[in-house]
Amino acid sequence: MQGYLFLFLLLAISLIAKNQSLLIASGLLIALKAIGLDARWFDIMQKNGINWGVTVITIAVLVPIATGAIGFKDLGAALKSPYAWIALTAGILVALIAKNGVVLLAEDPHITTALVFGTILAVALFNGVAVGPLIGAGIAYYAMKLFSFF
Repeated sequence: MQGYLFLFLLLAISLIAKNQSLLIASGLLIALKAIGLDARWFDIMQKNGINWGVTVITIAVLVPIATGAIGFKDLGAALKSPYAWIALTAGILVALIAKNGVVLLAEDPHITTALVFGTILAVALFNGVAVGPLIGAGIAYYAMKLFSFF
């Protein structure tokens, strides 16, 4: 029962915040629970959902390359820009931070609750994008390492 209440609260927040991603996610989970498919699908989605999401985002990013809107000429021109090098460095850093986020989530699953709640708040209240748990876990990993020195 608590799961339904929490999901309906998220559904209401998504409507108030006009956040389509949270609306679809909470609505889908409510529907799966209501028709009795939660036992089968929730575990699968929890284990594979982040990978599926990253794959969908990667596909969306690669579409301009597939359509020919971005080619080798554009890549070469972009790499002449200092902003492109900043973006390249940021992409590398984010991927490395997220890698350690996976480690943290595997070692300290209770941290997931705080990360998920933080992501929900950011998505619902600040129009954030729900890519936060891995990045958030990675940042938390490094912050915890730094904290352990003191």
